[in-house]
Amino acid sequence: MAPAPEGKLAIRPMSPEEMEIAVEWAAEEGWNPGLEDAKAFRAADPDGFLMALLDGEPAASISVVAYGEHQGFLGFYIVRPGLRGRGIGWALWQAGIARLGDRSIGLDGVVDQQANYAKSGFVFQHRNIRYQGALTTKAELSGPGRPITDDDFDALARFDAAHFGVDRTTFLRTWLSAEGHVAKIVDGPDGAPKGYGVIRPCRVGFKIGPLFADTPESAADLFAALIRAVPPGESVTLDVPEPNAAAIDLATRNGLSPVFETARMVRGTPPHLPLDRIFGVTSFELG
Repeated sequence: MAPAPEGKLAIRPMSPEEMEIAVEWAAEEGWNPGLEDAKAFRAADPDGFLMALLDGEPAASISVVAYGEHQGFLGFYIVRPGLRGRGIGWALWQAGIARLGDRSIGLDGVVDQQANYAKSGFVFQHRNIRYQGALTTKAELSGPGRPITDDDFDALARFDAAHFGVDRTTFLRTWLSAEGHVAKIVDGPDGAPKGYGVIRPCRVGFKIGPLFADTPESAADLFAALIRAVPPGESVTLDVPEPNAAAIDLATRNGLSPVFETARMVRGTPPHLPLDRIFGVTSFELG
């Protein structure tokens, strides 16, 4: 049992300004957030980002984003250095779990915390591997990926839900249109999406996420289209579900190397995820 926090502890939804603080903490932890992550993440569920304040000062953060009535995702779990081991994180964790109620809850856990998450009922599903590297070439620049338009949105939202496991229309609108985000789509013969991806500028380099595609060929076309937004010499990050061997091949043949891993863990009934069609996770914070 964690010790009771010393001082007056309050837990409440973050203000927009506190969301920026949480993203800055994430940067200090080496998570390299996107430049527009705070605004886009908050759009997913404005009340799903909680801040613990100790004597009125921000002390710890957690995100507990609800996706409808049945699914949720936990992330952004950070206690400020110097305040750890005082029970603040545990109190915030309990408040976050309580907010999601009976929903199934997913998270991407770092290696040294996976045993603790297991104690709270989270069950390992698969590893996600972060691949990263500076691009030395822009091969296959003639790929068919094209910009996403407003007319694409309804079909794209359905395609996204089939790959993410639940509808996230509100988040998706913000994610696709955020400043600096570049989104591409690949069409099938019938005009329906065969895949789509987003690349965004981060504190360091660029991240691709999501990268969903029906085939490895469509994923490769999208990757080629997305990296056109990357200046020469900048690094690119792609978070890959380990069971998708084709996704690992895509990363490695483009010069990316594994630098980090998490475990996708779920408490409750996990959503059905077509891992063979998930070539890049949207984010470790929101799933």
